[in-house]
Amino acid sequence: MKSLGKNVLLDLHGQVLDQEGGYWVKIEAWEVEATYSIPHGIRYSLTLHNPRGVRILGYDNAHATKFTGYANRKLPYDHKHRCSTDLGTSYEFKNAYQLLKDFFEDVDKTLRLARDK
Repeated sequence: MKSLGKNVLLDLHGQVLDQEGGYWVKIEAWEVEATYSIPHGIRYSLTLHNPRGVRILGYDNAHATKFTGYANRKLPYDHKHRCSTDLGTSYEFKNAYQLLKDFFEDVDKTLRLARDK
């Protein structure tokens, strides 16, 4: 049986949420077969975009990130990006509720910084 948090995340798939001032969040989440790379069985992409549509924050597991300095060594698929050119840093996925909580806390911080410029 799916956890309630997983259902909430999956139910948010396709949502675009206005964050005022032209900023917006897009949520994508699909249930997939659990694998070594995606043990929780959710493929996801949670992104915050500026008024020009540029991603300024993202949490996803669309691809593994490479660990700099060690050839062919890869980090877990779950990671976050701080800007559109950031290759990503590891994110420890605990459950869907924690993912949403962490993402929206980062959204709030990122928006505060962006609006203070």
